[in-house]
Amino acid sequence: MSTPSASLPSPVSWREWLLTSEPQSRRQARLGRYYRGWLAFSRNPSAMFGLAIVLMLVLCAVFAPWIAPYDPERTLGLQTARLLPPSAQNWLGTDIQGFDVFSRLINGSRFTLMAIFIVAIITTPIGLLIGTFSGYYGGIVDAVFMRITDVFLAFPRLVLAMALVGARGPGLENAIFAISVTAWPAYARIARAETLTIRNNDYIAAIRLQGASSLRIIFGHIIPLCLSSVIVRVTLDMAGIIIVVAGLGFLGIGAQPPTPEWGTMVSAAKDQMRDYPWIITSAGLAICVVSLGFNLLGDGLRDVLDPKSARN
Repeated sequence: MSTPSASLPSPVSWREWLLTSEPQSRRQARLGRYYRGWLAFSRNPSAMFGLAIVLMLVLCAVFAPWIAPYDPERTLGLQTARLLPPSAQNWLGTDIQGFDVFSRLINGSRFTLMAIFIVAIITTPIGLLIGTFSGYYGGIVDAVFMRITDVFLAFPRLVLAMALVGARGPGLENAIFAISVTAWPAYARIARAETLTIRNNDYIAAIRLQGASSLRIIFGHIIPLCLSSVIVRVTLDMAGIIIVVAGLGFLGIGAQPPTPEWGTMVSAAKDQMRDYPWIITSAGLAICVVSLGFNLLGDGLRDVLDPKSARN
């Protein structure tokens, strides 16, 4: 049984407590593993840059009502405030309807973050469950699940999302539903591949000999081991989800005006691109920068969570 001094570090020795090679408790070992992962992640400049972009997106989404100077869905005036250039009053100018571009851009981050968050919490459990059950049980279960997965993978994500939105009707909610339906197969494939390599390991056999049920093995041991690979793939897929959401909005079957969604803003500004470039440039740059941020963050997480990567 560990002593209080061994389980709880002093303020001076907390780093040594986390980095010790002989942890005195499970909590110490777990926290030490997280801390080593953070150190490895923080040594990657591009990953930290991606994390900064994602945190900026979150802050903009949370504090959008206080950051945006104007109501994003209320025009400043069809006669007096249309297509104004950037100024002290309108930092990114106004669009053809007289909306303040900066206010719509900031509030658009809320819809972008909402879309990727909802898609992630819907598709990740579905992909994990289908992949782990398929890989663990094999046989007809594997055949049925993987053939269904192959059907969804046979269609490009944007094309299938367009078909689903077209069938259900335009709107941001239907766009999120369509993206969720098309995103889970990749996670199922990754979870299945991980499960196939895990299920025959000696420690799984030992757990089975102790009388553990298949469900306990899947939920208690296999899914936690598959989770890191799936998390990396989900993070890398965030950029694709952003682009699909913006693409559906651009085509007019995603978020509907006057909702301040970035793809809708690009679509509304495409006819004024030559004469008033500030309108389309701001929304286009926002899509590119946020997509880049998630890609860099995903690359950093892959380097940290990959069990084959060497850590110092």
